[in-house]
This record gives sequence, structure tokens and C-alpha cells, in this order.
Amino acid sequence: MEDLRLDSLEGVGPVTTRKLSDAGIHNIMDLIVRGPVEIAEVTGMDKETAEKIVGKARQQLIEEGLIVKDFVSATEIYKRRQDIGKITTGTNCLDTLFDGGIETQALTEVYGEFGCGKTQFCHTMCIMVQKSKEEGGLSGGALYIDTEGTFRPERIVSIAKANDMDPEKILENIMVARAYNSAHQTLILEEAGTVIKENNIKLIIVDSAVGLFRAEYLGRGTLSVRQQKLNHFVHLLVRIAEIYNCAALATNQVMASPDVFFGDPTRPVGGNVVAHTSTYRIYFKKSGKKRIARMVDSPHHPEMDVVFALSDAGVIDPEEDGKKKKKTTTTKTTTESVDSENPDPTEPNSE
Repeated sequence: MEDLRLDSLEGVGPVTTRKLSDAGIHNIMDLIVRGPVEIAEVTGMDKETAEKIVGKARQQLIEEGLIVKDFVSATEIYKRRQDIGKITTGTNCLDTLFDGGIETQALTEVYGEFGCGKTQFCHTMCIMVQKSKEEGGLSGGALYIDTEGTFRPERIVSIAKANDMDPEKILENIMVARAYNSAHQTLILEEAGTVIKENNIKLIIVDSAVGLFRAEYLGRGTLSVRQQKLNHFVHLLVRIAEIYNCAALATNQVMASPDVFFGDPTRPVGGNVVAHTSTYRIYFKKSGKKRIARMVDSPHHPEMDVVFALSDAGVIDPEEDGKKKKKTTTTKTTTESVDSENPDPTEPNSE
């Protein structure tokens, strides 16, 4: 981390370092994440100076092997992708959908109507990321940006116990940031670099990414401004995931499209801004007591559906839910049978 100090860059003195630090840019990685245009805006320096500083930062990160060179062969990219981390979902069905789990250096968007399991999935992933690499995790912490007030530590405790993990340690490794408006939501993400490094964060969750933007910018007159700010937020999230080598998981709300007469009218909020930025797009929907997850968009995954369920253990395979119910029913029946065949002689006559 010492090599990533701002003053280690050539031409960046104490005054410039102070300007950048005051704007929430604390190390060289933050320079790459924020970009020259935004740096010029928040610090007041001219755009050319900002471009030079960011260019030097990128060159230093390339030399240290933290980011890829400008031109590389497809073979090298393929080799690097073999080392990309994946976080298991704890279920066979969703792991099949994700081809092993949620990827690092990518944004995974999950959308669906209320009650379809989006927040439960986020809570489950907070535990799964803390598992060892042998168990499918990344031995890292989670940063949970809560925009709807739905984070529940009690849920984390119940899922951790179901997975035979220490609830106290699990809670300690989850950093929660409550966002109260869209500007605060973006500010939290801009300041996240230090938190990510200090707490070994391997998963960033935003639940939900669009909710506050949707609530604050009402009507068609504010649509353009909303989309610009939303575009900035989701691109910032993707850059952080790439630079800090962590996974990004964002939930999204839905709306009913009035021009759809046949089929499912449910559409995710955010328009093309969110659609084009998300690396993987998953649709959760209810199906009785079960849930269906569909891979809607992916650079290489096939479009497919899988069925999962929700329980005290978080997101589970539907077979597990069925086995638990069957086991409970069997035990109850056996007990009733024993009681009827071998009545207790000391029991008084009901008549």
C-alpha cells in the first residue's frame, strides 16, 4: 500500500496530494477509479493536469502488475481470466446458472418484484464470500450499501448458524453503509476505496442501486439528469470492482411495461444505462413457494432458468427444502404410530 501513495507519483507534491485527499482520493487506485474528468471537477485543477496524473497512475499500476497493459493478446486475457475469483452461492442450482459463482471484476445485477428473494440472496452472499477458497469463498469481507433499510443482522446470524459458521466473526467482517439519498449513495461509493483495502473487502453489495434515484427524480423532465447520475454511479461501481479485484452485486427494482399484451410485462428500472453496464443480468421471480432465476444477459453464459428456494439457511436448493419437510413429516408419523401401538399403561383412561 505504501507504493500506492499519491505522493509517490512524479509531479504530485504536498499541495496536490492535499487537494486530492480532500476530494476523497486517497491512493493511486482511486485516481484510476474516479478518472480525469471527475478529478478535474472535484479538485478544481485543469483537465490536462488531471489527465497527466491519471496517466502516470495507470502506468505505475501496469508496472506493478495490478492492471493490464493497453494492448494484450487474447491468450493473455484468457490466462488472467482463469485466476478470476468466484463466490459460491451455496446452492447447486444457482452455481450452475453462474457457472461456479459470482465473479470478481464484474457487476452482477439481480432484478425482480418485491418478495422474490433479492435481499435474501444478498444476505446469503455476505456469508458465502467469507468462506475459504476451498469451500467456494474468497476469505474476504463484504461491503453492504443499504439504500432501502432492509439489512438485517438477525438474518445474517441465522444464515451463519445454518452454515456452521461463527455469527460474531461473520458480522464483524460485514461493513454496512446506510444511504439516505442518491448523492449520499454515490459519495459512499466514492469513499469506499480505503474501506475496501483496510477490511479486505471482496464483495460490494448495493441493495438497491436504482431505488433512491427513482424516488428523487420524478417525471420525464428529470429523466435526463437522473440517467446521467445513475450512469456515473454504476460505472463507478464497475471500475471499483475491476481495480480492487472484488465482486459487485446490485439489486434492481422493476416496473410493469404497459405495451406488453402477451408474456411477462415485468421490466427492470434504469433503462439502457444499467442494462449496458451490468456484466451479468439475472431475473428473479416467484413460482408458488419456490423462486425462478433466469440468466437474461451475459457475455458467455447461455440463457437458462433454474429453480431455488428460501429458508432459514438463506438461498437453498429446492431439493433441500423438500427433504427437510419430508423428514419432519416422517418423524411426526412415526411418533404417532408408536404412541398408538404402545400406549402408556400409566396414562389415565380418556373415557
